[in-house]
Amino acid sequence: MAITLTSLTDLSAPGFDDIIDVRSPAEYAEDHLPGAISLPVLDDEERARVGTIYKQVSPFTARKVGAALVAKNAARHLEGPLADRPGGWRPLVYCWRGGQRSGSFATILSQIGWRVETLAGGYKAWRALVVREVYDTPVRAPVVVLDGNTGSAKTEVLNLLPGFGVQAIDLEGLARHRGSLFGALGPQPSQKAFEAALAQVLAGLDPARPVVVEAESSKIGNCRLPPMLWKAMVAAPRVAIAAPRSARAAYLARAYADLTADRVRLGQVVGLLQPLHPREVIADWQAMAAAGAFEVLADSLMERHYDPRYGRHRARMPAPAAEVTADRLAPGDLPGLAARIAEAVLGLAKV
Repeated sequence: MAITLTSLTDLSAPGFDDIIDVRSPAEYAEDHLPGAISLPVLDDEERARVGTIYKQVSPFTARKVGAALVAKNAARHLEGPLADRPGGWRPLVYCWRGGQRSGSFATILSQIGWRVETLAGGYKAWRALVVREVYDTPVRAPVVVLDGNTGSAKTEVLNLLPGFGVQAIDLEGLARHRGSLFGALGPQPSQKAFEAALAQVLAGLDPARPVVVEAESSKIGNCRLPPMLWKAMVAAPRVAIAAPRSARAAYLARAYADLTADRVRLGQVVGLLQPLHPREVIADWQAMAAAGAFEVLADSLMERHYDPRYGRHRARMPAPAAEVTADRLAPGDLPGLAARIAEAVLGLAKV
């Protein structure tokens, strides 16, 4: 039996015990349904081999070879990851689109006695819902942008806002990148996976309440913001955090502890700024990194690079709708700052 999804929220309603992606590992790695586990019935090499046979020999021969491979891989999954599943287990199985891979695996599972269902249209149907949400649907809630110079603790404050009744979308969290040259957090999701995660958040917004996003460029690392959201951000009112550079430098030294723990890597990242600054300035910054003078380095980077750069950008924009000052950005100060930001955001909603 195949189920049909009509919205991104439909997936949680049926209450499946597991969602199984039987596509190849490469397909799964690029993007998959939320919470899905990978149990490929054809690996990347096998899928390519069957496809070649289909084109160069015949569809019949390809199906015969494919069936043997599916049976072999299904047996491996049954003896391995699925060995402990009970009799009442209820999985949802999907493949790319046509249903041959998912249908074959679902038939085997159903013959065992499990209540298995497949997804009509497979991953392609899910992807169509994601595209509709992020590319064709205006943002459901009024957007407010949280702004402020580098080191203003915007991301941490943003994630505290739901505790004060304000919706928020952590775009950097979804992109797994802090948005600057120094912001890498490891491998980023693919563009499709980023859009899928974003689509689920957007679909769950309450239209009656504003949603806050952090000021970003149109790309966060390698992840591009969909045009619909980007246009809403450009047109949105801004609430800015105003904090002295010394407080921001102290915050950055703490927030980027993962980067400062590797002084060699930090020096290499500083070196990437060489096209924008004199050689002696880069050398001074790299010496600070090597010496562990992280607050001094952060202060100098803001003074000579980030603050002037963002200052020129903001000079072309309207003044913030509200500004919230913060003399300190220590961990204990952030909840109070978030409360004042939430008050300012909710105040804008009443205007």
